[in-house]
Amino acid sequence: MAEGGEEDMPRDGKIVKELLRSMSIDDYEPQVVHQFLELWYQYVADVLTDAQMYSEHAEKSVIDSDDIKLAIQSKVNFSFSQPPPREVLLELARSRNKVPLPKSISGCGIPLPPDQDILIHPNYQLAVPKRQREETVDDEEPAGSNPGQNHDKSDFPQDPSQRVSFSLGTKDTK
Repeated sequence: MAEGGEEDMPRDGKIVKELLRSMSIDDYEPQVVHQFLELWYQYVADVLTDAQMYSEHAEKSVIDSDDIKLAIQSKVNFSFSQPPPREVLLELARSRNKVPLPKSISGCGIPLPPDQDILIHPNYQLAVPKRQREETVDDEEPAGSNPGQNHDKSDFPQDPSQRVSFSLGTKDTK
């Protein structure tokens, strides 16, 4: 980052730049300094407002260091939660580790639900043609036609209960 205009920068901006340098951050946008300053000023304003409320509650005429410490401590307690003690974590780990892991049904990898329950599994609905014989035609078939094939008289069913649904798996044809 270019160091131009650093003489005109306020003292707080120089401190933020020095903090970034101390953390080995050399390449950053110029707005980063302004954003850190804004966060810094907002935090200080919040702490001082809380300290003033604590001072007024204690019926003091001025804010003292105890009010500021209490305001900072309440902000830290509100912002960050402390982890439980090590003994509690160890006891939780012991009780949890007593329960064995379930046996893996499938091999390695992520177990998937059955094929019929997978939404991305391809499935197809085919209409089964309903064969109708003409009432006026005898049982004899015309010459040159195969028995059982009556393509001219086939009709697709309108009733959805006569539809067949199945999934097609991929087959390797080598």
